Amino acid sequence: MRKQKSVKDSYVRMTELVLPNDTNTLNNLMGGRMMHWMDIVSAIAGQKHSNRIVVTASVDNVSFRESIKLGNVITLEAQVTRAFSTSMEVHITVWAEDIPSGTKVKSNEAYFTFVALDENGKAVAVPEAVPESEEEQEQFAGALRRRQLRLILAGRMKPDDANELKALFEIVG
Repeated sequence: MRKQKSVKDSYVRMTELVLPNDTNTLNNLMGGRMMHWMDIVSAIAGQKHSNRIVVTASVDNVSFRESIKLGNVITLEAQVTRAFSTSMEVHITVWAEDIPSGTKVKSNEAYFTFVALDENGKAVAVPEAVPESEEEQEQFAGALRRRQLRLILAGRMKPDDANELKALFEIVG
């Protein structure tokens, strides 16, 4: 039986200030810089959960809802949603805050997948992630469907084998 860890134990919060070198010619945060920060915060969450070095396996469902301006303070929050045998899905939420105006908006969300590695660079088993709150349980349940979709899109799973995903489209009746 695999060890178990609460998903709460993987929670990470990271804060950054958007400086001129982080922006494009419109003084908005560059998407690549945002992705860089998201990769860092989510890797830390994966490391906290697995107690191992982790590598990014996939990035999906990145949404850019609101632009982030020069001078904004951003807060990135990451937490493992589910662990599979050697991989973990991590959900990242990004908040942008304009301190002088007192406004704060959710600007970005994404799911990253990480694989834990041993000292020889080989994939290694990770503890099972145990959700506790209702929100954690919803994320946990959705993670299997998101994983099946990722595997189908990567050509590593046949659509007919994605039972959790297919169940969304079956007609009850």
